[in-house]
Amino acid sequence: MQRVRTVGDLAERIAKDPDLEKRIKENPIRTIAGLVSPVQTDVWVFRIVVITLGLVVLGAMLIGVLMAMSGKDTPQFVVAVGSAAGGALTGLLAPSPADRHRLT
Repeated sequence: MQRVRTVGDLAERIAKDPDLEKRIKENPIRTIAGLVSPVQTDVWVFRIVVITLGLVVLGAMLIGVLMAMSGKDTPQFVVAVGSAAGGALTGLLAPSPADRHRLT
């Protein structure tokens, strides 16, 4: 069964699939829950990713500070990994353009 991302997608699927319409009328909660990707509904996946990325950023910062305190240059790899994790974290926490459209 193909997953849906928006209410518009759901409406299109219902219009095209009479069997789906019938199943939604019989048991709407179970049917619609089956159409949503588990990643979209499982808050623990999101939390684990955010915590992991946050720990990577903090680890990279800690390594950079410790290396600077010891008088050594921070390896570019540590800077790159920390920057990438920070960018990924920002991307996850920033609202998407679709969410911004719904909020206004």
